[in-house]
Amino acid sequence: MDESLWPARNVAEFAYCPRLFYFMEVEGIHVPSEDTELGNRVHGRVDKPSQEALPDGSLRPDPGRTVRSMTLTSHELQLTATMDLVEIDGLTAVPVEYRKGRPRRTDAEDDRAAEQTATVEPWPTDRVQAALQAILLVEAGYDVPEIAIYYAAEKRRVVVPFDDILRAEALATLEAAKQAARGPRPLPLLNDPRCPRCSLLPICLPDEVHQQRGDGPPALAATRRLWPPRDEGLHLVAQHRGTRIGVRGAAMTVSDDSGAKTHDVPLANLESLSLLGGVQISTQAITLLSERGVPIAFLSAAGRMTALVDPLDSVSAETRRAQVHKFDQPGACLELARAVVVAKIGNQRKLLMRNHAALPPRIAEALAEEARRAAQAESIDSLRGHEGQAAALYFDQFAGMLKSELAGEFDANGRQRRPPPDPVNACLSFAYSMLTHECTAALRTARLEPSIGAYHVSRPGRPALALDLMEPFRPLVADSIAITAFNRGELQPGHFLRTAAGAMFTDNGRKAFFGVYGRRMDEEVTHPVFGYKLSYRRMLILHARMIAAWLNSEVPTLAFLTTR
Repeated sequence: MDESLWPARNVAEFAYCPRLFYFMEVEGIHVPSEDTELGNRVHGRVDKPSQEALPDGSLRPDPGRTVRSMTLTSHELQLTATMDLVEIDGLTAVPVEYRKGRPRRTDAEDDRAAEQTATVEPWPTDRVQAALQAILLVEAGYDVPEIAIYYAAEKRRVVVPFDDILRAEALATLEAAKQAARGPRPLPLLNDPRCPRCSLLPICLPDEVHQQRGDGPPALAATRRLWPPRDEGLHLVAQHRGTRIGVRGAAMTVSDDSGAKTHDVPLANLESLSLLGGVQISTQAITLLSERGVPIAFLSAAGRMTALVDPLDSVSAETRRAQVHKFDQPGACLELARAVVVAKIGNQRKLLMRNHAALPPRIAEALAEEARRAAQAESIDSLRGHEGQAAALYFDQFAGMLKSELAGEFDANGRQRRPPPDPVNACLSFAYSMLTHECTAALRTARLEPSIGAYHVSRPGRPALALDLMEPFRPLVADSIAITAFNRGELQPGHFLRTAAGAMFTDNGRKAFFGVYGRRMDEEVTHPVFGYKLSYRRMLILHARMIAAWLNSEVPTLAFLTTR
């Protein structure tokens, strides 16, 4: 957003929640909710600009008519407003602001059957918003005796005189909004009852931030369960060679290599789309999905991400600047690196203890010792040494968690990536690639740059921060998928091809893999610090956003998911 011109439509949100205003306008972050969709429906007609030509090319409409979506700008006030509706009679104008809800009631009993006009008034944010529009109309040469707010839920029009007191209130709010945007990002509200209805709750994270900061009385130590535990949207993966993706109306169409349509997917429920190998997508589909904020990932047949169509709907320059500045500091990089490595080693140890029938006690003790040493590492090189030693111990015992006939082959080969010599290694590599994709998407959602990391070295084409984020989740997601799929017989030797380039999935093998993968990403797990349950996909997003909060100095420390 150009900070020199402040939209009056959103400046009023500052009076409601300073942090919401900062997110919505300065950082350009917009998240829809039930309330915003209802509001869009109410504004469906009034937001369509009037089509009549204005006389002499001027901005002033003909007298005696109403104008929809009229836009005015004041360079002196650094203010731009698009007004829902303006009623004009000669040189007299009345701005009418449309709201989906109900007006504020001043009577205690709230007897709607006998309510009178005197018992209702506009909400402060609505009053300020319409007053700022009135100020622009006055500057344009109109006389504005009053402002009006139309509340669609009651089909009620509330009129307020536009006087010097209201004008002063509106200008003070505008100035406060500008001051807030010039300074550091405000902290979220503390235990505020308005937070649960806010669509920006999963980005602002008010309870999580204040709990990490240690703010508030002891009664507020536990976070409220405000997040829905899982994402109910669709995350689609197209992986059959020759599949074609297009759009028709409000649906995404999927066709096979012969052109026959196989699926219609409503765009309203689509959250992400991943295309593996030889899958085609039309430019119309790319454009429409981008307009809807749906990221499109292009991956190789082995699951490695080669490109990402990232909608430019909510890039936060403030967060990106904080990321670059923080990761230029070796101490900050070490702090994040220690946190992810300690959590990773702890999760590897727990996975072995749960699934290995005959784990030698010395292995569990050695892993615990490596985690302790990693927590005290004084350099990233030293930390890498402890992580490498823990990984050697872990994969040396990995075959003991497998009941498949392929366990012996993996035990003989050990962990190998390029190329994976056996089906277990191929499954692990594919799972790690898909997890990298998920972490990249989570970081994009948190407005972070995946290529600039702390622990992994940043180099062209490498999502270093995504690799940092995925470290604690490798055992919990990718390794667990492999163990579950092979132990339950969902992946078998026939699901793999063995070539000179190593083992790889067949089409049926990938289909079976994604069945296990989808269940794991939807599985709910309890966060050890915040105490509520989220799916693994939402847990990735939560951790990405907590990293962003840490980069912006909103929380002092980082806590990554560890299994109990």
